[in-house]
Amino acid sequence: MSCRSDLIVAAMSAAADARVAVAELAAQLLPAKPGFVLFFCSAEYDRSALEHAFAHFFAGVTLAGCTTAGEITPRGYDQGTICALGFSASHFQVAKACIQDLAAFDLLQAQQLVDGLLQHNQPQALPPTARPFVLTLLDGLSAQEEMVLLALEAALGNIAHFGGSAGDDNLLSATHIFVDGRFYQGAAAVIMLHTTLPFEVFSTHHVSALSDKLVVTAASADMRTVHELNAEPAALAYAAAIGCQVTDLNATVFALHPLAVRIGKDYYVRSIQRVHADNSLTFYCAVGQGAVLTTMQPQPILPDLQQRFAEIEQRIGEPLITIGCDCVLRRLESTERQTLQQASEFFRAHRVFGFNTYGEHFQGVHLNQTFTGVVIAQPAEG
Repeated sequence: MSCRSDLIVAAMSAAADARVAVAELAAQLLPAKPGFVLFFCSAEYDRSALEHAFAHFFAGVTLAGCTTAGEITPRGYDQGTICALGFSASHFQVAKACIQDLAAFDLLQAQQLVDGLLQHNQPQALPPTARPFVLTLLDGLSAQEEMVLLALEAALGNIAHFGGSAGDDNLLSATHIFVDGRFYQGAAAVIMLHTTLPFEVFSTHHVSALSDKLVVTAASADMRTVHELNAEPAALAYAAAIGCQVTDLNATVFALHPLAVRIGKDYYVRSIQRVHADNSLTFYCAVGQGAVLTTMQPQPILPDLQQRFAEIEQRIGEPLITIGCDCVLRRLESTERQTLQQASEFFRAHRVFGFNTYGEHFQGVHLNQTFTGVVIAQPAEG
């Protein structure tokens, strides 16, 4: 089957100047006349300059995007770049909304938002076989993912949903969402895409449970900060459990020694974001008092991805593109294990495009240390 690359066009620029970078994206995307453009950009770019450049070069085109902790471009794993996907209006109908006050977002607002997207996205130009999926992009330092995603999931019903939390190149300072022509903090973009193309939304991880248990005995849940584990200072208890010194704790150690909560038969990673001078630990996901955290052992990342992609592609066919939200800690782990190049080769072979996140979203759940996304397949023959 020949690749219908005109249906979704991938583009990137490594230019440091924002206007030059956006001009290079426009040169690659606009000949295909996309109806919607999704982009992911390094936090190194001047956001005001990006806003002006997008307004100039992409006038009349709907855009959404966010800042990253690394990009997945047509070259594979990348850094310091801006990348974009242009979606053909002939096969995708897109509606978007911006949540500007995450803390106040509730089920009523979620239902109104979803109803508005569905009403806007009545697929007049698409056959009745078109199906929707939803992509969420959310401020990765807002600590609001859990409540926002729960409300959205209740409103979305059986509509498949995935997404990622914006990053800022591991500075942990400020993350931004782009929607309605400008960058926002403390906000989220909700993007609904209807398409007749086969697709599958999925999430996968590569960690298995060990035996050590750490009980959260003191925490500030609203700040995602754990003060005590097993009635000891959190950092001391965690360091002892994984066999290192508190002074050795850093992002790479957190990536190689994750913790997880068990819900039913499944484990959900709760990744550590940073250690504080008082030996408390801040997490990327909500962790409340009384939670039981299990130490986890990461397995090689690539075999898991290869198996999962093979299963999906067998079900829906040859991939046109995969939009992936890949936890930044997986990237750090791949760097430490010297498998970054092999991962990039896999991404190129499977046309994976996306970004490294501060958290992933899947069917209303906020996740860590996963690869979560959507595989969109080639159109069926005939």
